[in-house]
Amino acid sequence: MSGSIDSTALEQLFNEARTHSSWLNMPVKDEQLKQAWDLAKMGPTAVNCSPTRIVFVRSPEAKERLKPCLSEGNVEKTMAAPATAIIGHDMAFYNKLDKLTLSDETKLRFIGKPALIDSTAYRNGTLQGAYLILACRALGLDCGPMSGFDPIKTESEFFPEQSITPNFMCNIGYGDSKKLKERRPRLDFEEACSIV
Repeated sequence: MSGSIDSTALEQLFNEARTHSSWLNMPVKDEQLKQAWDLAKMGPTAVNCSPTRIVFVRSPEAKERLKPCLSEGNVEKTMAAPATAIIGHDMAFYNKLDKLTLSDETKLRFIGKPALIDSTAYRNGTLQGAYLILACRALGLDCGPMSGFDPIKTESEFFPEQSITPNFMCNIGYGDSKKLKERRPRLDFEEACSIV
């Protein structure tokens, strides 16, 4: 690494980036979603376990399948979003560790250890979901991450007969900045952090 990224990039990724609920009528292309994943997958995970699995919902037909899974307050904004990522984590992620760690032995750490599997999948899957948000922002896309959905319906509809547990969703597109509310405050360093 060669030092800090410039202030324009920091503004785009953090200071000026917002969570959007209203969307401009501009499509998100498959290539943009692939590019976002290619960036997000580079973030670190424990033993490179990479448990995240994502379904990008874009077509009108898929949106109709998603609609009954959503909490009432999330329906309108999700139906209007150009794309919605269903971000889940694979509870059998360890089956890919021979490829990801270049070792046949790493997965033995997890086999028969459900608590370790669960915590590793959830923690690292959530990290990768956050990397996806940053990747989208870096590519000029806006995001609206959310909970507020039925995980059982979502799993049944989008991850049938798989070992994938939905974690959260993220609407992706070009946000309508005219409809943003004032940014809410954040905690100061002294309120949230300490150095020991």
